[in-house]
Amino acid sequence: MELDNLDHALLRALQLDARRTNRDLAAAVGVAPSTSLQRLRALRRRGVIRRFTAELDLTALGRPVQALVAVHVYPPSRAVLQPFRDWVHTVPEVMGIFITTGSDDFLLHVAVANTDELYSFVADRLTRHKEVMEVRTHIIYEHLTRRAIDASPPVSPPRNSGPA
Repeated sequence: MELDNLDHALLRALQLDARRTNRDLAAAVGVAPSTSLQRLRALRRRGVIRRFTAELDLTALGRPVQALVAVHVYPPSRAVLQPFRDWVHTVPEVMGIFITTGSDDFLLHVAVANTDELYSFVADRLTRHKEVMEVRTHIIYEHLTRRAIDASPPVSPPRNSGPA
Protein backbone atom coordinates (compact mmCIF):
# COMPACT_ATOMS: atom_id res chain seq x y z
CA MET A 1 0.00 0.00 0.00
CA GLU A 2 1.78 3.09 -1.27
CA LEU A 3 1.26 6.37 0.51
CA ASP A 4 2.55 9.57 -1.03
CA ASN A 5 3.70 12.80 0.63
CA LEU A 6 0.17 14.23 0.69
CA ASP A 7 -1.19 11.12 2.39
CA HIS A 8 1.55 11.39 5.02
CA ALA A 9 0.86 15.10 5.56
CA LEU A 10 -2.87 14.45 6.00
CA LEU A 11 -2.21 11.62 8.45
CA ARG A 12 0.18 13.77 10.53
CA ALA A 13 -2.35 16.62 10.68
CA LEU A 14 -5.22 14.29 11.60
CA GLN A 15 -3.29 12.67 14.41
CA LEU A 16 -2.73 16.05 16.01
CA ASP A 17 -6.42 17.01 15.79
CA ALA A 18 -8.95 14.68 14.19
CA ARG A 19 -11.78 17.15 14.85
CA ARG A 20 -10.54 19.83 12.49
CA THR A 21 -12.75 20.53 9.53
CA ASN A 22 -11.84 19.30 6.09
CA ARG A 23 -11.33 22.93 5.02
CA ASP A 24 -8.83 23.50 7.87
CA LEU A 25 -7.10 20.21 7.14
CA ALA A 26 -6.78 21.06 3.44
CA ALA A 27 -5.35 24.47 4.29
CA ALA A 28 -2.86 22.91 6.72
CA VAL A 29 -1.44 20.63 4.03
CA GLY A 30 -1.80 23.08 1.12
CA VAL A 31 -4.44 21.42 -1.06
CA ALA A 32 -8.01 22.10 -2.14
CA PRO A 33 -10.72 20.84 0.24
CA SER A 34 -12.03 18.50 -2.48
CA THR A 35 -8.57 16.91 -2.79
CA SER A 36 -8.30 16.50 0.97
CA LEU A 37 -11.75 14.93 1.20
CA GLN A 38 -11.03 12.53 -1.66
CA ARG A 39 -7.74 11.44 -0.08
CA LEU A 40 -9.27 10.96 3.37
CA ARG A 41 -12.06 8.82 1.93
CA ALA A 42 -9.50 6.71 0.10
CA LEU A 43 -7.38 6.31 3.27
CA ARG A 44 -10.46 5.15 5.20
CA ARG A 45 -11.55 2.79 2.43
CA ARG A 46 -8.05 1.24 2.31
CA GLY A 47 -8.05 0.80 6.10
CA VAL A 48 -5.16 3.19 6.77
CA ILE A 49 -7.50 5.30 8.93
CA ARG A 50 -9.45 2.84 11.04
CA ARG A 51 -11.46 5.17 13.26
CA PHE A 52 -11.59 8.54 14.98
CA THR A 53 -11.63 8.55 18.78
CA ALA A 54 -11.75 10.90 21.74
CA GLU A 55 -9.05 10.82 24.41
CA LEU A 56 -10.59 10.96 27.87
CA ASP A 57 -9.16 12.11 31.19
CA LEU A 58 -9.16 8.97 33.35
CA THR A 59 -8.96 10.94 36.58
CA ALA A 60 -12.07 12.92 35.63
CA LEU A 61 -13.81 9.59 34.96
CA GLY A 62 -12.91 8.30 38.45
CA ARG A 63 -10.24 5.88 37.21
CA PRO A 64 -6.94 7.57 38.13
CA VAL A 65 -4.98 4.40 38.95
CA GLN A 66 -3.45 2.71 35.93
CA ALA A 67 -1.44 -0.48 35.83
CA LEU A 68 0.15 -2.91 33.44
CA VAL A 69 -0.75 -6.45 34.38
CA ALA A 70 1.44 -9.18 32.92
CA VAL A 71 -0.35 -12.52 32.65
CA HIS A 72 1.08 -15.97 31.92
CA VAL A 73 -1.43 -18.66 31.00
CA TYR A 74 -1.01 -22.41 30.73
CA PRO A 75 -1.07 -24.26 28.49
CA PRO A 76 -0.07 -21.66 25.90
CA SER A 77 -2.30 -23.05 23.17
CA ARG A 78 -4.71 -21.23 20.91
CA ALA A 79 -7.56 -23.14 22.58
CA VAL A 80 -6.62 -21.47 25.90
CA LEU A 81 -5.31 -18.11 24.68
CA GLN A 82 -8.30 -17.20 22.50
CA PRO A 83 -11.08 -17.63 25.11
CA PHE A 84 -9.00 -15.78 27.71
CA ARG A 85 -8.36 -12.95 25.23
CA ASP A 86 -12.05 -12.79 24.39
CA TRP A 87 -13.02 -12.64 28.08
CA VAL A 88 -10.49 -10.00 29.07
CA HIS A 89 -11.61 -7.88 26.10
CA THR A 90 -15.03 -7.56 27.76
CA VAL A 91 -13.70 -6.46 31.17
CA PRO A 92 -14.46 -2.74 31.70
CA GLU A 93 -11.25 -2.03 33.64
CA VAL A 94 -9.09 -3.22 30.73
CA MET A 95 -8.20 -0.41 28.35
CA GLY A 96 -5.72 -2.27 26.20
CA ILE A 97 -4.63 -5.84 25.55
CA PHE A 98 -1.24 -6.81 24.20
CA ILE A 99 -0.67 -10.43 23.25
CA THR A 100 3.06 -10.92 23.62
CA THR A 101 5.93 -13.35 23.29
CA GLY A 102 8.31 -14.35 26.05
CA SER A 103 7.43 -15.21 29.63
CA ASP A 104 4.14 -13.27 29.53
CA ASP A 105 1.31 -14.11 27.18
CA PHE A 106 -0.70 -10.95 27.84
CA LEU A 107 0.04 -7.44 28.97
CA LEU A 108 -3.13 -5.68 30.09
CA HIS A 109 -3.45 -1.91 30.47
CA VAL A 110 -5.93 -1.41 33.32
CA ALA A 111 -7.52 1.74 34.74
CA VAL A 112 -9.35 1.63 38.10
CA ALA A 113 -10.54 3.92 40.88
CA ASN A 114 -7.96 2.92 43.50
CA THR A 115 -5.46 0.24 44.52
CA ASP A 116 -8.14 -1.77 46.35
CA GLU A 117 -10.05 -2.07 43.10
CA LEU A 118 -6.84 -3.07 41.30
CA TYR A 119 -6.18 -5.75 43.91
CA SER A 120 -9.74 -7.02 43.57
CA PHE A 121 -9.41 -7.16 39.78
CA VAL A 122 -6.21 -9.22 40.01
CA ALA A 123 -6.91 -11.39 43.06
CA ASP A 124 -10.63 -12.00 42.65
CA ARG A 125 -11.38 -11.83 38.94
CA LEU A 126 -8.21 -12.50 36.98
CA THR A 127 -6.85 -15.39 39.02
CA ARG A 128 -10.28 -17.03 39.10
CA HIS A 129 -9.47 -18.32 35.61
CA LYS A 130 -7.76 -21.69 35.99
CA GLU A 131 -5.49 -21.07 33.00
CA VAL A 132 -3.85 -18.06 34.72
CA MET A 133 -0.54 -19.34 36.07
CA GLU A 134 1.24 -16.10 36.97
CA VAL A 135 0.33 -12.44 37.29
CA ARG A 136 2.65 -9.48 37.81
CA THR A 137 1.20 -6.02 38.36
CA HIS A 138 3.06 -2.79 37.64
CA ILE A 139 1.40 0.45 38.73
CA ILE A 140 1.87 3.26 36.23
CA TYR A 141 3.11 6.53 37.71
CA GLU A 142 2.75 8.45 34.47
CA HIS A 143 1.47 7.54 31.02
CA LEU A 144 2.74 9.52 28.07
CA THR A 145 1.46 8.83 24.60
CA ARG A 146 2.75 10.06 21.33
CA ARG A 147 0.11 12.20 19.65
CA ALA A 148 1.37 11.63 16.13
CA ILE A 149 3.72 9.18 14.54
CA ASP A 150 5.43 9.69 11.24
CA ALA A 151 3.39 7.53 8.89
CA SER A 152 6.13 7.39 6.29
CA PRO A 153 8.05 4.12 6.02
CA PRO A 154 11.33 3.98 7.94
CA VAL A 155 14.42 4.69 5.90
CA SER A 156 16.81 1.75 5.80
CA PRO A 157 20.49 2.56 6.20
CA PRO A 158 22.54 1.99 3.06
CA ARG A 159 24.02 -1.48 2.81
CA ASN A 160 27.75 -1.68 3.01
CA SER A 161 29.01 -3.41 -0.09
CA GLY A 162 32.41 -4.04 1.38
CA PRO A 163 35.73 -2.19 1.38
CA ALA A 164 36.20 0.47 -1.25
